[in-house]
Amino acid sequence: MDETGKTEPANPAPLSPEALDQLHAYWRAANYLSIGQIYLLDNPLLREPLKLEHVKPRLLGHWGTAPGLNLVYAHLNRLIRARDLNVIYITGPGHGAPGIVANTYLEGSYSELYPSVTQDEEGMKALFRQFSFPGGIPSHTAPETPGSIHEGGELGYSLSHAFGAAFDNPDLIVACVVGDGEAETGPAATAWHSNKFLNPVTDGAVLPILHLNGYKIANPTVLARISRDELRKLFQGYGYEPYFVEGEDPLVVHQTMAAVLSRAIDDIQGIQARARSGERTQRPRWPMIVLRTPKGWTCPKEVDGLRLEGTWRSHQVPFAELATKPDHVRLLEQWMKSYRPEELFDEQGRLRPELARLAPEGERRMGANPHANGGLLLQDLRLPDYTRYRLEVPQPGAVSGEATRTLGNFLRDVMACNLERRNFRVMGPDETASNRLGALLEVTDRAWDAERYDDDDHLSPAGRVMEILSEHTCQGWLEGYLLTGRHGFFSCYEAFIHIVDSMFNQHAKWLKVSQEIPWRRPVASLNILLTSHVWRQDHNGFSHQDPGFIDHVVNKKASIVRVYLPPDANSLLYVADQCLRSRNKVNVIVAGKQPSPQWLSMDAAIRHCRAGIGIWEWASNDQGVEPDVVMACAGDVPTLETLAAVRLLNEHEPDLKVRVINVVDLMTLQPREEHPVGLSDKDFDTLFTTDKPIIFAFHGYPWLIHRLAYRRRNHHNLHVRGYKEEGTTTTPFDMAVLNDIDRFHLVMDVVDRVPGLMHRAAYLKQHMRDRLTEHRQYIIRTGQDLPEIRDWRWTSADG
Repeated sequence: MDETGKTEPANPAPLSPEALDQLHAYWRAANYLSIGQIYLLDNPLLREPLKLEHVKPRLLGHWGTAPGLNLVYAHLNRLIRARDLNVIYITGPGHGAPGIVANTYLEGSYSELYPSVTQDEEGMKALFRQFSFPGGIPSHTAPETPGSIHEGGELGYSLSHAFGAAFDNPDLIVACVVGDGEAETGPAATAWHSNKFLNPVTDGAVLPILHLNGYKIANPTVLARISRDELRKLFQGYGYEPYFVEGEDPLVVHQTMAAVLSRAIDDIQGIQARARSGERTQRPRWPMIVLRTPKGWTCPKEVDGLRLEGTWRSHQVPFAELATKPDHVRLLEQWMKSYRPEELFDEQGRLRPELARLAPEGERRMGANPHANGGLLLQDLRLPDYTRYRLEVPQPGAVSGEATRTLGNFLRDVMACNLERRNFRVMGPDETASNRLGALLEVTDRAWDAERYDDDDHLSPAGRVMEILSEHTCQGWLEGYLLTGRHGFFSCYEAFIHIVDSMFNQHAKWLKVSQEIPWRRPVASLNILLTSHVWRQDHNGFSHQDPGFIDHVVNKKASIVRVYLPPDANSLLYVADQCLRSRNKVNVIVAGKQPSPQWLSMDAAIRHCRAGIGIWEWASNDQGVEPDVVMACAGDVPTLETLAAVRLLNEHEPDLKVRVINVVDLMTLQPREEHPVGLSDKDFDTLFTTDKPIIFAFHGYPWLIHRLAYRRRNHHNLHVRGYKEEGTTTTPFDMAVLNDIDRFHLVMDVVDRVPGLMHRAAYLKQHMRDRLTEHRQYIIRTGQDLPEIRDWRWTSADG
């Protein structure tokens, strides 16, 4: 019995002497190939004495975690073959790519995808040369790596990706190695709670393997420096049943790992069998493994009088300076020969047949599993006709509506249409109802497999709305879900999407590289809805006011990102439908949830959004003549304030010719040469003119518009109003006033910038200043906006 009273695996030495010898040899081969990738340019099998010219001039890569990753891979192979398991392998220590590349090479999947890297001596030389080398492959388990859906260059996301992959994949086991450095990150700490959202009836399983090798780059790791009892209690508190594999003697560790891994798979299959037969009565305690092995296991014990194996010094390249220290060349040769490559590879450099047979076959190989190339499994969503959910808009501004509530009705039926296929989920950090998407709960519940009370609202293990108050975990789940061939939608308060800035970076980079790899199939896009946005955070205040995520998004490769600012509900429906149909994109949609005027009928919205930008003729009065000023807007509140400003100009300066342009697809502002949906210079000049002032009211930070349009001919006449870090708990209209994006400031901007108008319209400008003073006095006295602001509606020019 162990410390918890639970029986340890019945057979602590399940491997026969022959099986142990072969498994150990396979592991040695993977270790040998891992070292070769870090160090060697030539002489891959050490058939001649190692010389300096055989070694790479720049040594890059990480050895410290590779032996542990190789050990797990070899043992998973054994069980996949023995039990015909369906397994993918996620490695949190992304710098362990030498090990994953080595194993996919040994199993043959690497050479199938990269025929030039053949399974012989020349192919091994190519394998070594390409690693962390110009024209080669990265040092992480990147998109180029077969079997990978997780890069791991940035730590913290492996476990949430693993659970995302397991959702709705009932036959899949996701083995996820969490590095002990990675385990110190906030995203990883929260992701352990994903077991409360895993349904053993309809989902697959995640087998977390915490790899404790003791050190980060230069410091010990926290979890490696607490007692085994404390560590066990920690993971029992998370709801897992931890098993321990510990040691330095490889032969002993092999036997323990074989026994423990078999027991963990037994536990998983038992949990699923009981749940699927209807016997389950409480949340299962899923197994996890704590693997404690030395850092840089099997490398030299000591170099230059300093300990190496088992210390932080083996984290990256265990020893370098081979050009200035000839003894290091001999040491490298001795180290590599300690794996006895002549016993592992034949005369042609091929893995010996008795070892090659240890790998699974076909798609059971983890490097060839289609779940790790999710586009192979992707099916189009069944989408209802989005136009059925339209709001009737008899004329611009005649009705009010809530854009995201309208979207919620559409998403509800998207969910309903795909319930049988189980390939669509909606994620959000406790904000689905708050963001007016509550209609989803009419057809599904919130996923929840922890305790439930009678008065809980829509909680069920079978729920498909995923809510946890961690933006990292929500996005990690969704990324794992998408990369394994499914679809999803993520809604978030605009200010707090910044929490996943870096996660977004990594996913966008993954998609960019994936598009350049012929065997990677397109996956469904990552769709992010930002609502509860900056201009309607008057009740929460300054801390909730930040539109800067879109600045961050447009830094990424143009072929990957889209930013949409639909001005009303019908536009949002069109945009959402297009995003759900798209592939290999990150689509960011910014839309308010509060009641607001609706501008476009469904037909008008389709025409407008298909172009992404256009003149609103019904709001303009420059037909047949040149405009005196162009009033542009992007975003729902900037659109409202722009139209209100136009109406004031119509009333006070009826002869002024005004052109109104609304932007839905922000990327249209870039030149066609820089973005595939960008306007040509000719089309941009046709819309914005080449010499007239442009007053642009923008949802976000104003300099982003300048950045997108700086190469345009009329940029010198472009004046942008947007958010400028002014905010507090105040009224909705006062938020616009504080940032000078309100209708009164926009009118004054026109007066200041239209030639000849400044002196003629001096009284109008003074009137606008007086209105701002009146506004301020009114909100201080009453706590709400002026009635003519609250109740303002667009009317036709003759009305």
